[in-house]
Amino acid sequence: MTTANPILTATGLTKEFRGFVAVKNVNLSIAEGSIHALIGPNGAGKTTVFNLLTKFLEPSSGRIHYRGQDITRTRPAEVARLGLVRSFQISAVFPHLTVLDNVRVALQRPMGLATQFWRSARVLDTLDDRAEELLEAVNLKSFLHVPAAEISYGRKRALEIATTLALDPALLLLDEPMAGMGHEDIDRIAALIRRIARNRTVVMVEHNLSVVADLCDRVTVLQRGEVLAEGSYAEVSGDPRVREAYMGTEHA
Repeated sequence: MTTANPILTATGLTKEFRGFVAVKNVNLSIAEGSIHALIGPNGAGKTTVFNLLTKFLEPSSGRIHYRGQDITRTRPAEVARLGLVRSFQISAVFPHLTVLDNVRVALQRPMGLATQFWRSARVLDTLDDRAEELLEAVNLKSFLHVPAAEISYGRKRALEIATTLALDPALLLLDEPMAGMGHEDIDRIAALIRRIARNRTVVMVEHNLSVVADLCDRVTVLQRGEVLAEGSYAEVSGDPRVREAYMGTEHA
């Protein structure tokens, strides 16, 4: 359920690349506790906005605030420590480690073990309970000791979400979480996102409009780097400008 309080806001967000304006004067307000989608046709600026919000790009102008704190010039690692964590469009797991070990690696940083290489394996074993909890949350507990390379693509994406949850984010940003998936995996990951959003905020860039319609409380439609429309899926899908720019071609 959404609240009135924004957890993340962007004001006048603009990004230029050598004279090309990729994002122009974008204003966003992400309600705490919501699932918020960024959609739009190819070249609309979704990925650039996503990279700006997650601090992988610096804006040419504009401001970004997270829980009231100005993070416009804050480094990605620092905003992750504040609770704003992103996933990537391409699955980013260690293929030759087991599913359990992937999550154990992710847990070392928030638990202060990331650089303590002298620690014994027994100390790292204390991470197992939490790792197994996270894997149970993403329906991967039966794959604990399977190398990540041997699980399906959809389950790799679930594993990646588990590793991001290891950082205990308040705001989770997902870059095309359904990309490249079949129907069964899409249904599984959609159910997972709905479940993990019960106690955190989710922002997602997503092309699958059925997923957006089913999951998202609010949708921002981008076109040519600007906000074209915003509202519920029903509201934006009924907007003639949106249908012309994006949804009309999607359903043609």
